[in-house]
Amino acid sequence: MKLEICSFSGHKIYPAKGKTYVRTFRFINGKAASYFLQRLNPRKIRWTQIYRRLNKKGITEEIRKKRSRRTVKHERAIVGASWDAIRAKRNQKPDARAAARQAAIAKSKEIKKATAAAKKASNVNQPKVSKQQAKGFAPKAAATSR
Repeated sequence: MKLEICSFSGHKIYPAKGKTYVRTFRFINGKAASYFLQRLNPRKIRWTQIYRRLNKKGITEEIRKKRSRRTVKHERAIVGASWDAIRAKRNQKPDARAAARQAAIAKSKEIKKATAAAKKASNVNQPKVSKQQAKGFAPKAAATSR
């Protein structure tokens, strides 16, 4: 047994009951069909299911209030640092944090300078060679005039 739903009111239509309008619209009775053809809004008509749903009519206590679980935040350590280390960094004063940052930047610059100087020292005694010569390409043949 297939139940249809009224296109206007939202009520159930049992087999052999109701009216059909242009194959797609099914109505529970002539009143619903008439209101539909008058282009009345079912949200404003009190006996329709849509009105009752919008205005929360006939909802029982249990269904009305759905309980949702609150998410609980846990503060945990990350792979690289323990929770105590993270808390200590968080509680640092801004000027101490800035000083630590400047020290880290200076240290990285010194390391970069040292590697650049070592690289320059190793390249001083080698002759300059283009990429094509390094790969072993033959030099171009000299142009001849006719």
